[in-house]
Amino acid sequence: MPKTLLKDIVTHCDRTLKIDTITDYDGALNGLQMENNGQVSRIAAAVDASLKTIRMAIDVKADLLIVHHGLFWSPQQPWVGKKRDLIGELIDNNLAVYSSHLPLDIHSRLGNNAGFFKALKLTKPKPFFEERGQFIGLKTNARLNRKILHERLKNIIGTPPILLPGGPPVCKRIGIVTGGAGSSLTKAAAEGVDTFITGEGPHWTAALAEELGINVFYGGHYATETFGVKALSAHLSKKYSLPWKFLDHPTGL
Repeated sequence: MPKTLLKDIVTHCDRTLKIDTITDYDGALNGLQMENNGQVSRIAAAVDASLKTIRMAIDVKADLLIVHHGLFWSPQQPWVGKKRDLIGELIDNNLAVYSSHLPLDIHSRLGNNAGFFKALKLTKPKPFFEERGQFIGLKTNARLNRKILHERLKNIIGTPPILLPGGPPVCKRIGIVTGGAGSSLTKAAAEGVDTFITGEGPHWTAALAEELGINVFYGGHYATETFGVKALSAHLSKKYSLPWKFLDHPTGL
């Protein structure tokens, strides 16, 4: 089985995703989060780094796990109980973890938004939704019946999305931000969209969507963010001739 140096993969990912130039949330810690012995023979990809997905990666004999949501979103000390089990599994099974949050949302080819946009059969993407000094989403002009868009989303995510039908029945200005951008409907509307697609949002956004006059589709935080880790892992597989596997562990959220 072919092997590649972990440091070569990490350097390539860091440069490709431009992690040093993108401002992210403090807990993201983009880049290599856990080392292994320095070599990679098999890649696994998952949306979230958790004890479950780590064990799934071990089961498929991966030595590198690519994730969107990494290990350090919340305080990790002390290393006791399940936290101790997690780090123990990583060390005992020689499993490295590479995480990319906003850099993998933003990337024009490998990113979550780019993949979701393409899956929706939309064209001519433009930057959308400024966050932390950068645009993290995509928007486009279209003329798409809201029912058709609903059906496309259903086919992509495997379940009917939640629809807040506050806008027009024909969607003409569609904006996409994968993940949990539902609490920022006002920002989306201010950037001119009449239809906003994201992963999840709070209860009060139903009334807000009506007030703003926009359609909102919630496709699920997890379901809208599977695209990036798949695209990045496929890219690495092709570049380094390494096998890879997506570990599907949906949260239902």
